[in-house]
Amino acid sequence: MDFKTRKNGVALSTARSTLIAMIIDPQSIDPRDMYHLLIHLITPRPIAWVSTVSVNGKTNLAPYSFFNGVSARPPAVVFCPANNREGRKKDTLVNVEAVSQFVVNIVTETNAEIMNQTASMLPYEESEFDAYGLTPVQSETVRPPRLKESPASLECRVHDIIRIGEGPLAGNMVIGVIQRIHLSRDILDHQQQLDPSRFQTVGRMGGAAYVHTRDQFEMQRPS
Repeated sequence: MDFKTRKNGVALSTARSTLIAMIIDPQSIDPRDMYHLLIHLITPRPIAWVSTVSVNGKTNLAPYSFFNGVSARPPAVVFCPANNREGRKKDTLVNVEAVSQFVVNIVTETNAEIMNQTASMLPYEESEFDAYGLTPVQSETVRPPRLKESPASLECRVHDIIRIGEGPLAGNMVIGVIQRIHLSRDILDHQQQLDPSRFQTVGRMGGAAYVHTRDQFEMQRPS
């Protein structure tokens, strides 16, 4: 990526601050450059491994790292499937528009490699569960299955879909209200609480880089 000075666009700072080396006008650069800048800048990002179904009941499974929790009452999450480079909707978005349900399966160290494989572009309604030998498990409240290979899954119903922009790499915010939470016994401590040291999730960095979440530290919030 080249973020050097451009006419009416990117400008290198001079006298305003010796700490700021670059100022970027987002409207001045190519969307692909902006995408790569954001995924290197906003790190680490949790990964939603989202399972959906088409109106014909065909399963789909794909990872999204523009993902987070947004509310506890009601409990809700958001993930953002961007349009592809041709400006078309991804299969996940097509499915949640038609069937307003999805499951977020959490990615850990043990399933990270196969998660990465499911990011490949398969033809619509060709199931990643079948293509990569993954195990669908019937959900309790929604049509899409959860993933047996994930130790934690969130069954969700779509609350809203918010379009952000048009064309290639434009965003689509899918907000879901959690209906059920499934936690494996392997990630719980003796008090039946979620134990981060057993959970061992991974985070997404820029490009092909990921990060472990085992290196942790604590800071007490001010009263």
